[in-house]
Amino acid sequence: MIYKEDCTLPKEYVEQLTAGGMEALPDMIRILINEAMQIEREKHIQAKPYERKEERCGHSNGYKPKTVKTRMGEITFDVPQVREGGFYPGALEKGLRSERALTMTLAEMYTCTVLQAQAFRECPPEK
Repeated sequence: MIYKEDCTLPKEYVEQLTAGGMEALPDMIRILINEAMQIEREKHIQAKPYERKEERCGHSNGYKPKTVKTRMGEITFDVPQVREGGFYPGALEKGLRSERALTMTLAEMYTCTVLQAQAFRECPPEK
């Protein structure tokens, strides 16, 4: 497969989608949403896993599985937990087990990625 220079998806994901076609899509959605939730938890507690710093305002506390019914079948996500509570990822609506929340999240992620790519093309970093 030809990999475009301005594509923002990691090359291995694009290759996995190409090789698996539509059957690989549920797994790719699971990977993408899990990664987004992990990043959101890091921003919430202001620290990466195992990172010790003064600004930290919480502690990671594992993951809880959540199954969402979609047109592609059921997808089980690993929802990150915070020991002190008060965190629930925006990628999934609390209590909702359908694809409506996923559709909105994926659309938002896509829009942000496209806008970042456009901004990067218009204002490339100085070398």
